[in-house]
Amino acid sequence: MISPVQFVPIAEESGLIVPIGQWVLLQACRQSRAWMDAGIPPVRIAVNVSAAEFMAKDFLSGVRATLISTGVDPHNLELELTETVLMRDAEAAVRILHALKAIGVQLAVDDFGIGYSSFSYLQRFPLDALKIDRTFINEISAAGEGATILSAMIDIGLSLKHRVIAEGVETVEQLNFLKKKGCSEGQGYLFCHPIIADKFAEFLKCGVRESAVH
Repeated sequence: MISPVQFVPIAEESGLIVPIGQWVLLQACRQSRAWMDAGIPPVRIAVNVSAAEFMAKDFLSGVRATLISTGVDPHNLELELTETVLMRDAEAAVRILHALKAIGVQLAVDDFGIGYSSFSYLQRFPLDALKIDRTFINEISAAGEGATILSAMIDIGLSLKHRVIAEGVETVEQLNFLKKKGCSEGQGYLFCHPIIADKFAEFLKCGVRESAVH
C-alpha cells in the first residue's frame, strides 16, 4: 500500500496527474452507473481534481464526454477542488466553475480553511459545498472547546447557502458539536472506514446511507 502523500507529488511532477485524474473520473462515473443499473438509488459521488487537470484545456470537454458516455446525471457528480487550486488563477477559475455549473455538476471546496481564499471570491465562485479540513475537527474537545474558528467557518458556509461538510469526524462528541452548530454532513471513521465498491453497494442496500449521512 502506497500513500497518496507519496505518489501524488510524483504524479504531479511527471505530468501523469492529468491522465490519472481523467481515469479516476471515468471509473467513478462507471461505478455510479453500475450501481444504478443494479437498482441502487443514485448517490452523489465526489471526485478530487488536481490543479493541472483543472487548468487543462480539454478539462471541460472531458467532463462532458465522461458524463455522456456513462449516462450519469451531472447532478450526481461533485468535483472537489482545494482553495489553492481555485486561487492560483481566480479569474480563470470563476469562468471554469461557471461552465461546470452550466453542465449541472456540483462543486465543492476541499480542505477548506488550510489554504488561502478571498471571501470576495468565495461569493463569486458558484459553489455548492465547503468541506472543512479535519485539522479543525480535531480541535473539538469533549467539552466543545477550541472550536471558535470552526464555528465561524460553518457560519460562513451557511450564510453563503452552501452545504457544509466536516472531514475526519471520528467521535460522537465531534458529531454532536457539529450538529449543534448546524453542520449537517460529515465524513470520517465514525461513520465508516474506506471500503471497496461491492461492500459499499451492500452498505447502501442495507439502508445505512440515511443514518450515515445524517
